[in-house]
Amino acid sequence: MVLLESCECSFLENIGRPFGELPSPVLGRSFAINRLSLGSPSNSRTSTEQICLMAGKDHLWNLASDVTGKLVFLNRCCTDSLDSLLFLKKINKCWQDHCRQMIMIRSIFLFLDRTYVLQNSMLPSIWDMGLELFRNHVISDKQVQNKTIDGILLLIERERSGEAVDRSLLRSLLSMLSDLQVYKESFEQRFLEETNCLYAAEGQRLMQEREVPEYLHHVNKRLEEEGDRVITYLDHSTQKPLIACVEKQLLGEHLTAILQKGLDNLLDENRISDLTQTYQLFSRVKGGQQILLQHWSEYIKNFGTTIVVNPEKDKDMVQELLDFKDKVDHIIEVCFQKNEKFINLMKESFETFINKRPNKPAELIAKYVDSKLRAGNKEATDEELERILDKIMIIFRFIHGKDVFEAFYKKDLAKRLLVGKSASVDAEKSMLSKLKHECGAAFTSKLEGMFKDMELSKDVMVQFKQYMQNQSDPGNIDLTVNILTMGYWPTYTPMEVHLNSEMIKLQEVFKTFYLGKHSGRKLQWQTTLGHAVLKAEFKEGKKEFQVSLFQTLVLLMFNEGDEFSFEEIKMATGIEDSELRRTLQSLACGKARVLIKNPKGKDVEDGDKFIFNGDFKHKLFRIKINQIQMKETVEEQVSTTERVFQDRQYQIDAAIVRIMKMRKTLGHNLLVSELYNQLKFPVKPGDLKKRIESLIDRDYMERDKDNPNQYHYVA
Repeated sequence: MVLLESCECSFLENIGRPFGELPSPVLGRSFAINRLSLGSPSNSRTSTEQICLMAGKDHLWNLASDVTGKLVFLNRCCTDSLDSLLFLKKINKCWQDHCRQMIMIRSIFLFLDRTYVLQNSMLPSIWDMGLELFRNHVISDKQVQNKTIDGILLLIERERSGEAVDRSLLRSLLSMLSDLQVYKESFEQRFLEETNCLYAAEGQRLMQEREVPEYLHHVNKRLEEEGDRVITYLDHSTQKPLIACVEKQLLGEHLTAILQKGLDNLLDENRISDLTQTYQLFSRVKGGQQILLQHWSEYIKNFGTTIVVNPEKDKDMVQELLDFKDKVDHIIEVCFQKNEKFINLMKESFETFINKRPNKPAELIAKYVDSKLRAGNKEATDEELERILDKIMIIFRFIHGKDVFEAFYKKDLAKRLLVGKSASVDAEKSMLSKLKHECGAAFTSKLEGMFKDMELSKDVMVQFKQYMQNQSDPGNIDLTVNILTMGYWPTYTPMEVHLNSEMIKLQEVFKTFYLGKHSGRKLQWQTTLGHAVLKAEFKEGKKEFQVSLFQTLVLLMFNEGDEFSFEEIKMATGIEDSELRRTLQSLACGKARVLIKNPKGKDVEDGDKFIFNGDFKHKLFRIKINQIQMKETVEEQVSTTERVFQDRQYQIDAAIVRIMKMRKTLGHNLLVSELYNQLKFPVKPGDLKKRIESLIDRDYMERDKDNPNQYHYVA
């Protein structure tokens, strides 16, 4: 029951400040109602309902408004004498007391709040009325507001400097500003301005003082700290502009400088965690990923170029390329989250630098494949070899001059097949399948023909063995012949040598046998590709030698004598001078010295004598001498490359004629454009112009009389 009598206001007990400390003007205004006696809350609410029902709503509303106003005035206090922190605590206590008292008032006048106020749209709720009064009479006071905001900003500044502050106080005060709807206009704008200035200065200073990993770690720490502030005490609406401010000043203003200063070192040293952090931070800033992409591409091109263009690194070029590719793949997967943009740009960058040196990378990749597929390679299991071949194919894709690779690969494949040096037929066919998938059937047709020849040769030899069993004099030599289709295999220069009579007889027997089954065909013996197994007797016992045909002819001479001069051997065998010198060098100067050279020395000179080494010793029974019969010389490499260029000229000519035959008349630029689309190897405009001139000279096409840049096809 509510009695409007003269009594002491019980709400004064909720004010934290003793009455004597309140300013006299406040005290004077605080007792318009001299006495208000309240019963229990439930009884009070019942009395309120009764008054409202008895049409006393207006009077009671005015009473509630008046009481609320008195509470606000009681909570105001003199602020000049308090320091920043004490003032903030006092403001916070005033706010907390006000909220507590408003909850009590709202509870007492609950019926009024839910009936009378709802029926009068112009009236605020009791709670909103309390907020409005606190806003108007406390926080809108410029002195109070400025000191409050200054104090809050000072606490945040101290926390950013590493000091421990009362975060619950900050949370309460900022929540107060938000509830009073003055957060954005009175606090947020100043807060963001000071944040901007702080991090702008900090970014400039730390970029000079710290290395990139340390700086990026600091940026990440700052972002985490500001994110935590939003969670702990700032309004959620501040998060986006606050984080954007930190990102802009610590990252956005220094993107290029950060990458120029430290990205190469991070990549050189494979700093995975730091690279991950770099990618994550740069991805937060507008344009950050694009700048990182550009520097990523430049690094790959610069590093790759140092591998490719330096002739001193040719020996290890392919392995270094594979290792580098593994490295960047790992960085993309772990650090760059498999971002397609980084993957695609990496591929473009590899293609750019690997073709800065035409032809050589293609040649060396073919040689690397040969080293892996050749017998004696015990570095890898079948599974590991398959993985290596897959990696090589990735590098191979970047090569423009794939015809150069094909020429050297075919030459090495021929040696492996003919001399029996292939480590695995399955691995050979697997590589062939990969090349076919990558370049098409036309690219591998000749290579597949080489395998087909070897398989057919096995069948021919089965038939030849049966044929020899029916001969009256089969001889003492077990002959094996490989029938090669000239168009499939590399071009070999025939070398006429002097075979012994038994070899010549066997050749004629095989020729008779083969042409009897395949009339009209022509056989041309390639002595440079021949090899043999010789049996020899020494003082310590018998040995077998796996040697080339040239080595065989030299060693067989020592059945007729113990010593021969260089000139005598040359005359008897007919082997070409430079090839004979290398052959004698392998027999007399290598690890297995079947012959003794006099005088001693590494090189074979005119007049040198060669003596049969009857004291020859070796732990093995079968000994391989000079496993790869013909080690490729510089001249042979040049010859192979020149043949590729010659083939390219034929292909250019054929493409020009094909285009002109179809189009009849065509301008120079359009013809060149179509040629670039059709040709599968790199070609310079000057080379195309030369081929066009050559075809004009040979009357395949002619220039237009009025327009020299126009061509006509000549039927």
